[in-house]
Amino acid sequence: MRPQRLLSCPRRILARNIFLNKRICNNRGFNIASQNNQTRMFQTTSQPLAEQEVKKEESHKEGPMFNKILIANRGEITCRVIKTCQRLGIKTVAVYTDADANSKHVRMADEAVYIGPSQVSESYLVADKILEAMKITGAQAVHPGYGFLSENADFARRVVQEGFIFIGPPASAIHAMGDKIESKIIATKAKVNTVPGFNGQVCDAQEAIKIAKDIGYPVMIKASAGGGGKGMRIAWSDEELTEGFRLSQDEALRNFNSNKMLIEKYIETPRHIEIQIICDNLGNMVYLPERECSIQRRNQKVIEESPSTAIDPDTRKAMGIQAIQLAKEVGYTSAGTVEMLIDAKKNFYFLEMNTRLQVEHPVTEYVTGIDLVEQMIRAAAGLPLSIKQEDVTLKGWATECRVYAEDPSKNFAPNVGQLETYVEPSDSHGNVRVDSGIVAGGEISVYYDPMISKLITFGKDRNESINRMIEALDTYQIHGVRHNIPLLRSILDQPVYRKGDISTNYISEHWPQGFKGIQLSEDEHFYLIAAAAVIEMMAARQAHLGHNLQKPSDKVYQVKLDDKEYSVDVSVESHGVVIAEVNNKKTIIMKPKYEVGSTIFKSVMNDKVNVTMQVVKRTTRSIKMTYQGTDFELKVSSPRNAELGKYMPYYAPPDTSKLVMAPMPGAIVSVAVKPGDKVTANQELVVMEAMKMQNVLKAKSDGVVKAVHVKSSDIVSDAQKLIEFE
Repeated sequence: MRPQRLLSCPRRILARNIFLNKRICNNRGFNIASQNNQTRMFQTTSQPLAEQEVKKEESHKEGPMFNKILIANRGEITCRVIKTCQRLGIKTVAVYTDADANSKHVRMADEAVYIGPSQVSESYLVADKILEAMKITGAQAVHPGYGFLSENADFARRVVQEGFIFIGPPASAIHAMGDKIESKIIATKAKVNTVPGFNGQVCDAQEAIKIAKDIGYPVMIKASAGGGGKGMRIAWSDEELTEGFRLSQDEALRNFNSNKMLIEKYIETPRHIEIQIICDNLGNMVYLPERECSIQRRNQKVIEESPSTAIDPDTRKAMGIQAIQLAKEVGYTSAGTVEMLIDAKKNFYFLEMNTRLQVEHPVTEYVTGIDLVEQMIRAAAGLPLSIKQEDVTLKGWATECRVYAEDPSKNFAPNVGQLETYVEPSDSHGNVRVDSGIVAGGEISVYYDPMISKLITFGKDRNESINRMIEALDTYQIHGVRHNIPLLRSILDQPVYRKGDISTNYISEHWPQGFKGIQLSEDEHFYLIAAAAVIEMMAARQAHLGHNLQKPSDKVYQVKLDDKEYSVDVSVESHGVVIAEVNNKKTIIMKPKYEVGSTIFKSVMNDKVNVTMQVVKRTTRSIKMTYQGTDFELKVSSPRNAELGKYMPYYAPPDTSKLVMAPMPGAIVSVAVKPGDKVTANQELVVMEAMKMQNVLKAKSDGVVKAVHVKSSDIVSDAQKLIEFE
């Protein structure tokens, strides 16, 4: 019998969730679907399917590696681990907070334990609560996922001391590799190439400037205990180094409880390549093909792929051998990733080691057919890996896009709110995979990372993988929050990206003034206008046929987009062909695939271009469509209605030129001005933190502060008024 108190959890909440989870798990439809998805996920492998089935039977003969595993995480990675556990016949325990009470990972698990408030410092980062949940539920092992406690050596050590098993590397390896200064020293000892820099702790900005002058600008400021792009900045001058050091150190202290910093040479136009390793407790160590992770924003990966266009077989082998050398030096077991930078001459340098499962691990699983979570569980259970180095082969190409609830056009400001519509793309052949932890009606919370999902596609080659990704992004229906699909779509469509000519500077080089949204070509502009008119025509035809009236003849529609009006003459030909003539000069021949009331519109345009759009909302006078990840509002009407529309009143938007407003929801860290202060352009006004990243808001021009509407520690919403000028 369970104790009456379960980590301050009301028993009714706990009982409700355990009942809910058992009910869902007993409804085999959910689990069968998960198992089918898992099977499809690993069909794209170099091994024949018959051999896979033999290995699966052998795995079952060994029996369950554990009876029950607790996943000390949330969201998509917890759902990912649960899927493998379900396939292996292992029961799972989820943990959750107030914000996650009705989340997907809670519903998928066999049991769920409430661990506290939404703030991670009071829940997911509290080792005592995780360990207590393990004791109460009888879990034998814990999988940490990534983030939170996954690279916390003290937590890993306590798990073992309490008699449980940590599904990850030993605490000693986590400690050694978790400190970038110490890991660099160990890498040098293991004869692994390292980036030139200062092998020691840098205490303050003045010391950093001295080191920077010795090794030469640009330099990279890094939190020694950091990860995920937090506590990292590039500096090109003393001034940038002074500000960047302060902000990076503050981020490091808030996120990792450590202000240790290091400085090293920043390698210009580098590519970010990483090698996946997997090691058991019996001395078996295997490296897998590389992942290319160069497309980044704020030092955080956005698009990943495997393999890399920059790596040849000899370089791949050399990098893999050095990764294994490092693993041996530190006594590594379980899954881990050795991250490296590579320059134009294919010289590679050790960057850091992530002692956990990586966010981007699915691309490796696609091209190798290896379930990395299963191998982690095997290693933790004391079993040998089911693969040897000679078994590892590379087949096909995989691409992963991280879909975030953020606005790339506003410096990647996170966006929180409810997902009014959420429909994931799918593929019956197993070439599209979505790792997510949310469902329609769910909420993107200010408390956690704004990732919506990881979208992964597989193809026989890079071009096919990219084409499938574009199609998947075009059919991914996300409404209620802003997202980064327009940026992802723009990157994938660029000829430079298609050639594989990329670096970690890709986004800043191609959008030096910031991403401003999708820029439609002239033809694409007309495709959108024509599609809106055709959809309206098809709706009108259906309405007339539904009332047994004679179908309307071909009709001219007025379409308004971005304050410009277009006349579209639509005519229906035989064999499903529709001709749309825009402004009597642009003719578009279409073969639409669309049913009135559905959300996806597809068509071949002029017998050469396949176009996919989403129909978000239709009214009697307007239509909202999503094209290339971007929402467009179009007014569609008959000529008479368009004429009457000119007499509708117009309301000008409010003047905000003298206001500084929050670009995103977040917390105010500091306010540098007060009423009456004279400020100059580019002067710091407010520092705010959102999704664990600090952002400096600066004055756009000279002026005098009239009012300050916030103070340190205030929580603000998107577009909230912060500073007002005279």
